[in-house]
Amino acid sequence: MTETTQQSPLLEMSEVFADLPISVCTDIISMARPRYYMCRQVIFFMGASIKETLLLTEGRAKITQHSENGTEVILRLTAPGQVIGELGLGPGSRHSSTAQALQACKVLVWSTETFETVLERSPILRRNANRILRQRLDELESRLSEVSTQMASPRLAHALVRLIDQIGQKVNGHVEINVSQEALAQMTAMTSFTVNRLLTDWEKQGLLKVRRKAIEIHSFLPLLGLCKVA
Repeated sequence: MTETTQQSPLLEMSEVFADLPISVCTDIISMARPRYYMCRQVIFFMGASIKETLLLTEGRAKITQHSENGTEVILRLTAPGQVIGELGLGPGSRHSSTAQALQACKVLVWSTETFETVLERSPILRRNANRILRQRLDELESRLSEVSTQMASPRLAHALVRLIDQIGQKVNGHVEINVSQEALAQMTAMTSFTVNRLLTDWEKQGLLKVRRKAIEIHSFLPLLGLCKVA
């Protein structure tokens, strides 16, 4: 059995493989090849031609864009089981963002031609790809609305709740999010000072615990309540 096929239990839980029979997942996985990225290594650059479809199986990656003045904006953080970059785009398409490994990463790689052929053969896979794209668009629209209409506290609370769902891991009775305060600032259009001040206040209230490049969530419902604070 090949290395990629042995990973099928993880990939069966992937958003892109939802509701697909195990035999179909195994067949699709067998068409991929593994690839490794070191921490901070760029996976692809914004504007580069899209030649591959990449599925993260180990590690963390960030998807970013840069403003004209060079300011980095984090669009999302990617966890194992999620696709890095665009899905289902035709020949000649280009990446709309840059992807970089936050940890040592392992991915499965399909050529765009191979993955497009698989999409054409599987209506379920095509549906999953469309759903992923809709979810990403919905998230960006929500974040834009939050930045435009909400104060700092609910914006940061929304970001943490969103990250709990996307990359949160249960550890010793709490949920742990591997994210730095700098990344939270970029995702919420705040300064690192503001993020640190709010997290310090919430830590004193027992809602969470701040660690280096990680946040432990200890009281989810009060944090959720902060999303509604005007």
